[in-house]
Amino acid sequence: MAGEDERPMAKVEPLRKTRPCPECSRPSTRENYPFCSDRCRNLDLSRWLKGSYAIPVAEDESKAEDDGRG
Repeated sequence: MAGEDERPMAKVEPLRKTRPCPECSRPSTRENYPFCSDRCRNLDLSRWLKGSYAIPVAEDESKAEDDGRG
């Protein structure tokens, strides 16, 4: 009966591959993905809130819209 309870172990793969933290390049953790720690996650959030991350806008876009309308 002991043989009936033994089952082969299934391969369990992580949901995501470990990637380097964008702040410090250490391996990321599951709890703070894609960061390695709460500290690095908060540093990145702080940059977002301060406006350090911004998508550059070309000044020519407004002229292109005006030319296309008329």
